[in-house]
Amino acid sequence: MKKRCAWCEKDDLYRNYHDNEWGKPVYDDPTLFEFLILETFQAGLSWYTVLAKRENFRKAFDNFDLEKISKYTEEKIEELCQDIGIIRNRLKIRAAVSNAQAFIKVQEEFGSFSKYIWNFVDGKPIDNKPKTLKHVPATTPLSDALSKDLKKRGFKFIGSTVVYAHMQATGMVNDHIEDCFTRL
Repeated sequence: MKKRCAWCEKDDLYRNYHDNEWGKPVYDDPTLFEFLILETFQAGLSWYTVLAKRENFRKAFDNFDLEKISKYTEEKIEELCQDIGIIRNRLKIRAAVSNAQAFIKVQEEFGSFSKYIWNFVDGKPIDNKPKTLKHVPATTPLSDALSKDLKKRGFKFIGSTVVYAHMQATGMVNDHIEDCFTRL
């Protein structure tokens, strides 16, 4: 049996996410945007709740098409608020629209969102090598700084905990526990 980070042993959905996505460096803007939107919907909820609805989110949010989301109308926002397949939080849905707009502005300024965000870790993952889950923080001074900068750029629902979870999910930080098979 493979040794994994204990948080993912709930079921195959979680194990598959852990084994194939979580903590693997992501440098392409479409995937970074998808994770950013999903992480903002997670705020105050469990990641499992969001992950279980991921395919519904993809369908509801036009496969996370940045340009389309940035132009969502009040009618589309209302439609999303009625979609039982996603998390129907009006403020988070509105944040997805404004975050798409802010994401585009960052792309225009830096050439890509990837260049912008990976600059915070000098272009390479930070490997924390935690011994156990107790050694994995919810926030760090770096996630505090990135959160502050994103907010300054107009992003919403992007507190330090959400930002740190995004950094973990997209491999900016490697928080797989020391004896997790993904490290070997």
